[in-house]
Amino acid sequence: MYILSQNQKKNYEQYDGFLVLHGTDTMSYTASALSFMLKGLRKPVIMTGSQLPIGDLRTDAKENLLTSLYYASLYENDEAVIQEVAVYFEYKLLRGNRTLKYSAEYFDAYASPNYPILGQSGVHLNIIKDNLYRCDPDVEFHVDEHISEDILFWRIFPGMHLSHFKEIPKMKVLILQVFGSGTIFSSEKTRETLQEIRNNGTEIVVVSQCISGGISFGKYENSNIFSRIGAISGKDMTAESAISKAMHLIDNPNYSGTFADNFTKSLCGEISE
Repeated sequence: MYILSQNQKKNYEQYDGFLVLHGTDTMSYTASALSFMLKGLRKPVIMTGSQLPIGDLRTDAKENLLTSLYYASLYENDEAVIQEVAVYFEYKLLRGNRTLKYSAEYFDAYASPNYPILGQSGVHLNIIKDNLYRCDPDVEFHVDEHISEDILFWRIFPGMHLSHFKEIPKMKVLILQVFGSGTIFSSEKTRETLQEIRNNGTEIVVVSQCISGGISFGKYENSNIFSRIGAISGKDMTAESAISKAMHLIDNPNYSGTFADNFTKSLCGEISE
């Protein structure tokens, strides 16, 4: 049973939509985390920011802010058109838990490489309704604030010594960012080392270093190591989304089933099934 605090319930019911102004460096993490925490969401939560401060003459902040307000207030037949956490940046509306910041230099700083855009602004404010997320109609809005920090993210690189794995502290979840569609050093020593980590009770999640595409165990022989040790495929999730999702699911009493079962499900459109 979920009980909303008085402030949470009042704020959710009082407003038609929500606009969150956020620093761009970590906005994808926050957008992902909010998408998992806000259950039964039926109103827009639009996040935006800017590459240049709003006081600069050439700032991108004004357009991002104003158009985000339009998207956050967009209703049809007394129903919110957008009912999810989204990021608006440089004329594009993106699913929050599918985004990543790919440029520190250009105004067009955000991308959603594995999911199409939700909308695009120009002379008209366009929405691609087939791409919008809708939650289970039986789920009432509530906020699941559970977050665990018992997680480690490790990027694999050529020439990496396997002895580094021995230095990994015992964590509930280890996220490995590996090559391509799921490859890593193909040696028995690698398998033994990763199996030892698994035997110590650590879940291993595998995501790709590629911006586009995802993990596919078995596509190449040296990805089968993950199947043999019982690792979890992150499929086409972004690293930001995988990290946020793992932090949300670890020891969360509001979920039934195993961590692996819940992680491989699409909870709010963050993963292709």
